[in-house]
Amino acid sequence: MSEVLCIGVSHKTAPIALRERLALGDTRARELLREAVAIPSVSEAAVVSTCNRTELYAVSPHPVAAEDALTSALAGRAGIDVAALAGVRYTPRNCDAARHLYRVAAGLDSMIVGEAEVQGQVRHAHELARETGTAGPMLHRMFQAALQTGKRVRAETALSEGRASVSSVAVRLAQDVLGDLRDRHVVIIGAGETSELTAQALAGEGVATVFLANRRADRARSIAARFGGHVVSLQELPEQFVAADIVVSSTASPHPLVHEEDLAHVMRERGGRPLLIIDLAVPRDVEPGCGDLDGVTLFDIDDLQSVVGHTLARREREAEVAEAIVEEEIRRFAEWMGQRDVRPSIAALREHGRAIVDQVLAENAGRWETASARDLARVDAIARAVMQRLLHEPTIRLRESGHGRLELVRELFGLDDPPAAAADAEEPPGAERDNVRQLRR
Repeated sequence: MSEVLCIGVSHKTAPIALRERLALGDTRARELLREAVAIPSVSEAAVVSTCNRTELYAVSPHPVAAEDALTSALAGRAGIDVAALAGVRYTPRNCDAARHLYRVAAGLDSMIVGEAEVQGQVRHAHELARETGTAGPMLHRMFQAALQTGKRVRAETALSEGRASVSSVAVRLAQDVLGDLRDRHVVIIGAGETSELTAQALAGEGVATVFLANRRADRARSIAARFGGHVVSLQELPEQFVAADIVVSSTASPHPLVHEEDLAHVMRERGGRPLLIIDLAVPRDVEPGCGDLDGVTLFDIDDLQSVVGHTLARREREAEVAEAIVEEEIRRFAEWMGQRDVRPSIAALREHGRAIVDQVLAENAGRWETASARDLARVDAIARAVMQRLLHEPTIRLRESGHGRLELVRELFGLDDPPAAAADAEEPPGAERDNVRQLRR
């Protein structure tokens, strides 16, 4: 029987210095997915990679071996030793793995509880795995259910009220440091969803001077047009940094865009004016050493934790309701997963019984010289009715217990792992009654 497992790190377990090593863009994620399903003990795989987490979900009949191999694959992609993950990774399995994904999709495991962006990230992870051909029926069902759970939480609770996000918290942090932002000169690096939300939050605070720098000028122009900003090229950044009060950066670049040496030159030109930089990217866009320069105040995404407490207090009651929704959906998944494993075992058990009946009848075929065809049919029906009645109670108990007794039953009856098609090969309802009718005839 296959199990679902998850291997992950998040903002709750690992610092940004490690998370940025494990972060995966689409290209690297596809490479990891192909590497994962090439492992003999892994049949399905999907990756969720955001600024706050990198999680690898997989399906395997041998979860212990799969967990070791997948951890090595993750570490290898990050260029780190497996030992570096020992104290920071989490490895839930089966319903615990599904529960974790459901909570992620619902925004319950986010730095900003209730954030809506993560649901789109989970959907993207599912689509990426399907496009790569590594998501099979188990992960497909689990990710669909996780997205449905997130949708229910947002529809049935006020957890996402106010649309709090990393971007809105970053703007609140800027207000805590600088006060009124209306006359501030702001530069946003990047034109993704986080940058767009940042521009929206700044516009809501009355900021009029916003410059967006991005390699894709068309995307930057679209955001600028909505919020009254201006577009500049990445080559113009040094000039914009000289005039800026606030820089917010959030790109998908695998390497830093703002280097300590270059920023030191900019700070000399600023004549001592302070500069606030908020780096929301993972991997980081701004070299950590920039924060050591005179006049520079640098925050990365982990520093936003100090602002998050206010959000948690207001949403605690809604989170309790959301957790109840997660548990309700988990019970459905557990029932489906249990039946998915039980059906092949029941089919194998009944096939085992039929094989014994066939064998015993064949062994005694030469002992019925005087029996008529009708007598032989009666003997056949009696043997099969006994088999059906003998297996009736174990079948009911297996359906009720789910995973609990499967291994014991398979071991006691010497059942091999059934093929996938056996899941639908159960004895049809009323089979015993048909045998009894045949016996009476």
